[in-house]
Amino acid sequence: MAARKRRLTRGQRNIAWIEAHCFIPEGKFTGKPVKLTPVQKRWIRGIYDTPTRTFILSIARKNAKTAFSAFLLLLHLCGPEFRRNSQLYSAAQSRDQAAILFSLAAKIVRMSPDLNGVVTIRDTAKQLLCQELGTVYRALSADASTAYGLSPVFVVHDELGQVKGPRSELFEALETASAAQEEPLSIVISTQAPTDADLLSVLIDDAIAGHDDRVKCILHTAPKEDDPFSVATIKKANPHLDVFMNKSEVVRQAEEAKRMPSREAAYRNLILNQRVEARDPFVSHSVWIENGAEPQILAHRTRVYGGLDLSSVNDLTALVIVSEEWDVLPTFWLPEYGLADKARADRVPYDLWARQGYLQTTPGKAITYEHIAHHLRGVFDDYDVQQLAFDRHFMDHLTPWLERAGFSEDELTRFKPFGQGFVSMSPALRELETLLLNGSLKHGNHPVLSMCAANATVVSDPAMNRKFVKAKSTGRIDGMVALAMAVGVASELHEQQIDLDAFLADPIAV
Repeated sequence: MAARKRRLTRGQRNIAWIEAHCFIPEGKFTGKPVKLTPVQKRWIRGIYDTPTRTFILSIARKNAKTAFSAFLLLLHLCGPEFRRNSQLYSAAQSRDQAAILFSLAAKIVRMSPDLNGVVTIRDTAKQLLCQELGTVYRALSADASTAYGLSPVFVVHDELGQVKGPRSELFEALETASAAQEEPLSIVISTQAPTDADLLSVLIDDAIAGHDDRVKCILHTAPKEDDPFSVATIKKANPHLDVFMNKSEVVRQAEEAKRMPSREAAYRNLILNQRVEARDPFVSHSVWIENGAEPQILAHRTRVYGGLDLSSVNDLTALVIVSEEWDVLPTFWLPEYGLADKARADRVPYDLWARQGYLQTTPGKAITYEHIAHHLRGVFDDYDVQQLAFDRHFMDHLTPWLERAGFSEDELTRFKPFGQGFVSMSPALRELETLLLNGSLKHGNHPVLSMCAANATVVSDPAMNRKFVKAKSTGRIDGMVALAMAVGVASELHEQQIDLDAFLADPIAV
């Protein structure tokens, strides 16, 4: 008698469907049929072979977690997990992040002859529809108002670790809306959040505690007591290190983080999937000292670039001028009134630095922009200022004084607004970091600027863009902000000049 064919479990059936109908959407194997890894198969069996309300997968970047989410989404849209006339959603904190999962799912559909014939793609609306089954998927970003009134049977919460604090209106709206469905399923896929108080951390800790056996958590993270830069440690957070990830690139990032303190926290969070706030010293003391050569006395009309970090009325204001040879000339101001008290409060010798000439004081209790405008007039008279970056927040207060100081319209055009967020600051920090590592700066160990360097910390976003963190708990960093802005505009103008020179040399080729 022939042996009876073994019946597939729900998880095995879903694995078979994905491998039969889905194709790899990106990377070096683009267009090839999906072959799920043993780890991915375990995840799927964990979701579908036992009752599951919420499945949390926390894993480092580049482990194909978003593609995995897309496979699950298609299972519920047009695969064996479909429910007629059901709503499916993915939720992310930004429109760009929300578009990533939709884009991957759409690519898979377009590549698959089986799926392309039954699924309609609406790119503008970020929707996938299976009209035969009445199922619809839509990507949402963090606008909670769009989530109320919905009734999802399946939700993917993408990169929930980006939520700061214990609450997210979008998360709550979708989870509440799912309550109307019988056996809804929520998938949470993300790298870890920075702190224990953030929403994802709360969810992970509750799941691990085992309060609800329908809430499951898979956490791939490197133990904090392990050597963070060893391959063995990296593998603990990256089960697909030798599969999807470029191992040599990951090792390079580890070596970079070991050399540069500003990279370590982001590396630990995004590569090791550790619960660590992506904030760390920007420059080590040893590297700063290596750049401590005395700046040259600049000749009259030397080409220079500047960064101006204007303060509120009673805080430190910083101007940093850099030459094309990276001589660094800083100037700092504080109000004269209460200087000794401020020195005691900040535990910084402002009064001594003022007597030594490293710190300028302005009369009274507040920074007088007239004084700063007068100083800038002298800078423009002495040097050929190509561009001076400023924090636009306080600039409206300074501009009238610049006009009174005799700045021409042409001179005023050289003042460039410079954002303090990730978009503007990240390229500037990258250039500044390169200069520091190469020992190219000459800052002369100016004590106020050195204090700012010692206090300067950076925070990273999920794309590993960086910006300075301005918090009084970390001390004054105004001089480093001004230095970064000066380096940023200098590098930007230098690149523009290279492009122009190349065009003039060979306009046809360019």
